[in-house]
Amino acid sequence: MAIYIKSPWEIEKMAKTGQLHSQIFAQIEPHIRPGVSTYELDQMILEAIHQVGGKAPQIGYRAGGQVPYPSATCMSVDDVVVHGFPSKRPLREGQLLKIDFLFTYDGYTTDMARTYAIGKVSPEAERLMRVTEEAFWVGLELLQPGKRIGDVAAMVQDFVERQHGLWCIREMVGHGVGRELHEDPQVPNYGEPGKGPKLRPGMTLAFEPMVALYPAKMVILADGWTATVGKGNLAAHYENTVLITESGPRLLTGSQKSVPARP
Repeated sequence: MAIYIKSPWEIEKMAKTGQLHSQIFAQIEPHIRPGVSTYELDQMILEAIHQVGGKAPQIGYRAGGQVPYPSATCMSVDDVVVHGFPSKRPLREGQLLKIDFLFTYDGYTTDMARTYAIGKVSPEAERLMRVTEEAFWVGLELLQPGKRIGDVAAMVQDFVERQHGLWCIREMVGHGVGRELHEDPQVPNYGEPGKGPKLRPGMTLAFEPMVALYPAKMVILADGWTATVGKGNLAAHYENTVLITESGPRLLTGSQKSVPARP
């Protein structure tokens, strides 16, 4: 396993990349509503990426035997966890949309994802979104030098499953990011304390709780990418790129904000 420890100048580059990445999300959010298509949102994001002089590294990306990914973004609706293709079908009231995309600027890449309610959603969908985001902040507290990946994973799993009765997706994990789109180490959302690589200053991680309403085995559809937990289920996703520093975690995408108090 080769874990890249980023130098101070690399961290500066990634901080700039993350700032632009976050601005693109903020720019697109007012357009997320019933009646708009995920294809339209994807094209808005692609245009915004080009306007700032960045690149959309997902276009043409392939892993193993997969077909090349066709779009700048992953647009995943309802039961689709990740890697949903943008569609020209209009979004409907009550759906959950996950927008996830990698962004490259000046040679360095960050990763970020959010889940959005399309209009008014069900109470269970609202709860799923809230717990998934809270799980990110709970896990973030443990992204400290000297801790292990398993410590973070176990905390997220306990919060999601034991405390809230939801389900951590097993088949998809977070990862290192920066010089490459996907780097070591893997960062799962379930596991055992004390296991896995030790966190060190200079590591940059895509930390991304992915949570389903009900326990399910994730399935990849015939297109080779779309990952679903099954019709009738729902999934949510919350992701930022995080730098490990001597004094703790630093967000390179998004911003620190308060979430509802945990019971």
